Order: sequence, then C-alpha cells, then structure tokens
Amino acid sequence: MSENEPPASENRASRFPVIRSVKTGAVIGWMRGGWHDLRRGGRASLFYGSCFAIAGWLMQIVFAEAYALFAGLTTGFLLVGPFLTLGLYDLSRQIEFGMPPRLLPTLAAWRPNLPNVGLFAALLAIVLLVWARASIIVFALFFTGGFPTFGNVVHTVLTFEQLDFALVYFAVGGFFAMFVFAISVIAVPLMFDRKTDAVTATIASLVACGRNPGPLLLWGTCIGILGIIGFATFFVGLIITMPLVGHSTWYAYRDIVAPEEDEQGAAAAA
Repeated sequence: MSENEPPASENRASRFPVIRSVKTGAVIGWMRGGWHDLRRGGRASLFYGSCFAIAGWLMQIVFAEAYALFAGLTTGFLLVGPFLTLGLYDLSRQIEFGMPPRLLPTLAAWRPNLPNVGLFAALLAIVLLVWARASIIVFALFFTGGFPTFGNVVHTVLTFEQLDFALVYFAVGGFFAMFVFAISVIAVPLMFDRKTDAVTATIASLVACGRNPGPLLLWGTCIGILGIIGFATFFVGLIITMPLVGHSTWYAYRDIVAPEEDEQGAAAAA
C-alpha cells in the first residue's frame, strides 16, 4: 500500500456495523467538519460541485420544451446525490488520514465495491424514474397558467403562488426524498469505507434513522435547504452546497457508525 493512500478496511462485508445514538447538536459538528473539508479540498471539492451545477444546466437545455419533466429530473438528480458524492467521501477520508486531498484517485472511488455500489445506484435510478413520472402527473393535475418556464416553476414552488400545486409537489417530492434519505444516509459511505454489501448498508441506514430520528431529521432538513439554495441560484449555488453536503455526510457517518476497533472489542468481550 502506498504511503499516499489511506489504510484499507479489513471489515467483512457481511458484518453488521454498530450504530450509535447521537445528539441533535451533532449536526452542527457535521456541518463544521464538512466546511473544513470543503476548504481543504479546494478545487477537488469544487470539481464535484461543478458537476452538479453542469448537470443542472444541461438538463435545463435538454428539457427546455418539457419543464414538467425537467422539474422532476432536476430535483430528482439530487436523489442520486449519495452516489455522486462518493468522490467527496474519498476526499474527506484522505483529509482524515492527514494526506493532501487529491482529485484523481477519487474518480475511481466506486471501483473497489462496484457490484454493490452499482446495485444501490440502480435502486436510486428506479426511484428517480418513478419520481419523474409522478412529477409529470402533479404538473398535469395542479399547475395552471399555461406553458411553464423554469423561472416561474421555481417562483411558484418557492413562493406558494399556486398553493395547491406547491403543497402537492412538496408532499410527493418530500415522500421520495425522505425514502431515499432513509435508505442512503450512511449506506454509501459504509459501502465505500468498509466494502459493505448493499443490503447490509441499506438496513444499517434504516437502523440509524430509527435510533436517531431527531438528528437525522434535522440533517435532512439542512440538506433540503442547501438544495433549495442551489436551485434558487439557477444551479450556481450547487457548486458550494453539494460538496458541503457530501463532506458533512462523511462526518455524520463517522459519528453514527462505531469504529471497527470498537466493534472488534465488543465481539471479543462477548
């Protein structure tokens, strides 16, 4: 192993991690840690944020004539954010082990556990497609005022100008977002860090939500606010907010999942 690489985990994929309970105030520490890593990561972190922003701009061009579908896909691609932020988790782990953050190794962060990461990504893609379809139905039934533009869609959603549309859109979108958040909040970092299988990682994420409903509800709200900021600035804000979310999620994972040394000690004591 190169001295420029973090130590590899020897944890078996089948071992279920120990999930800890944390206090609501821990979210502040996650955000502080995320901001620290964003500053340390510099251009490498901003590269991933730029990918989010570019994806938004490209979708705006491609779906210029179908804003109902575009709205679903634009918000939907945040649902696959846990997969897209793998590189950010890798950057945070480099920083954690005292190494200078390097972009190039993070571009292949998915390779060591490709089958499970790919399986989880496929699940998220299915949820994304269902949400995109649901978005079209919501637009067809509740949006009034003629052909929508991106600007008036954002304005309508954020200002509740069409109250029925905004409430239904937030309710349906919130359901999908909460589902993906619950199954992924620590799942992808766990698959990346310990090469855990997709099923174990998903169950562990659900257990984490069950043991920490308050802190993770607050954390999910913070992610939502950061996402809204990104969209309200026509995707420019995503350059900062998405790397902040990714790095902070790494700290959430480290706080909620007990270190492997603790697990091994508990197993030995048993």
